[in-house]
Amino acid sequence: MTSETGNGKSAVLGLQHLLAMYAGAVAVPLLIGTGLGFNEAQMTYLISIDIFMCGVATLLQLTVNKFFGIGLPVVLGCAIQAVAPLILIGQTHGVGTVYGSIIAAGIFVVLISGFFSKVEKLFPPIVTGTVITTIGLTLIPVAITKMGGGDAAAKSFGDPTNLILAFVTILLILAVQVFGRGFIRSIAVLVGLVGGSVLAALLGQVDLTAIGHAPMFHVPQPFYFGTPKFEPFSILLMIIISIVSMVESTGVYFALGDIVGKEVKEDDLKRGYRAEGLAVILGGLFNTFPYTGFSQNVGLVQLSGIKTRRPIYFSAIFLIILGLFPKVGALAQIIPEPVLGGGMLVMFGMVAVQGMKMLSKVNYNDEKNLLIIAISIGFGLGFNAMPMLFSKLPETVQMFTGNGIVMSSVSAIVLNLLFHGYKREKND
Repeated sequence: MTSETGNGKSAVLGLQHLLAMYAGAVAVPLLIGTGLGFNEAQMTYLISIDIFMCGVATLLQLTVNKFFGIGLPVVLGCAIQAVAPLILIGQTHGVGTVYGSIIAAGIFVVLISGFFSKVEKLFPPIVTGTVITTIGLTLIPVAITKMGGGDAAAKSFGDPTNLILAFVTILLILAVQVFGRGFIRSIAVLVGLVGGSVLAALLGQVDLTAIGHAPMFHVPQPFYFGTPKFEPFSILLMIIISIVSMVESTGVYFALGDIVGKEVKEDDLKRGYRAEGLAVILGGLFNTFPYTGFSQNVGLVQLSGIKTRRPIYFSAIFLIILGLFPKVGALAQIIPEPVLGGGMLVMFGMVAVQGMKMLSKVNYNDEKNLLIIAISIGFGLGFNAMPMLFSKLPETVQMFTGNGIVMSSVSAIVLNLLFHGYKREKND
């Protein structure tokens, strides 16, 4: 089908993108808020403003001008790799230091965006393909956990009802992809999520509590949690996390460029990094968290076949509206974990496949390339599955070694430099 759609269809596709990223977007404030002991009112604010700012951050990235905006169909959400460092900073130095470090890191990203875009040679297909593949494969266990109910330690984990909901969702997505045509086929994930939720409601598995507790209207407030404080170690830690997010976003940008048939150039990267930096600064001012390109939406662009930015504009507007009306936003929270898990499994699998597609450009006759891919993916999946391997090292080091995406990114970049030098090898 063509990649052009009318406003009505684009709005539905935008809703699909919103549902695809919603669980990942709210996971960060939920984890950090819980880790810092926030009360219910604080958590409500945190989730609402997070959703609002996801929309604002996405609009910054969609809007192309000479200063910022990459202009690809990318959705921005909170960076999951920032969770552990921010909890550590908050527990050690207080909430004000959390947001001071975020603001400082955002300023840093804006300032180095020009330089970082010039090292594009660090990200040939062998690097970006490896990172994107690792991202997809690393996230699949998250989807599997949700398919079982969301908490592997719970007695109800793996309950037959959960498995039925998860697999029915997957089967619905597959059925729409196989038998659907045109626009219906492009919203296969949305059909699966809605169908799975309807079945869950019939089985009494839908909880409406979140809607009842949420306030009717919410206004974003800068410095809601107080004045930001600037502590050197915390700032340095968040700068390192921001650089990791930039590497991950670079992979997302190149993956989307590959899907939509657009060559991502140095100026595009510069504007993309600046938009991300501005989003991080705004996140600090309004007391949310750092933002990065969401990889699950890459899989959705690939799966839907709709490659324009119009649906993402709708998604961004929906996010902003949901952030203002928490009761409406809470509707997305009623989707049961197993249903979300089924949809996420398909999308994360598509992300991994997109990475493999990028790796198809690599020259496999060169054994050095095989080593780069093998070791980097091995580090990414292995260290993520067994972070206790580094339990004897300092806690700050463990934050990085326990993140598979970080280790895969660093490994791929360093090994590519070691074997091929600072030049774009003809791997394709």
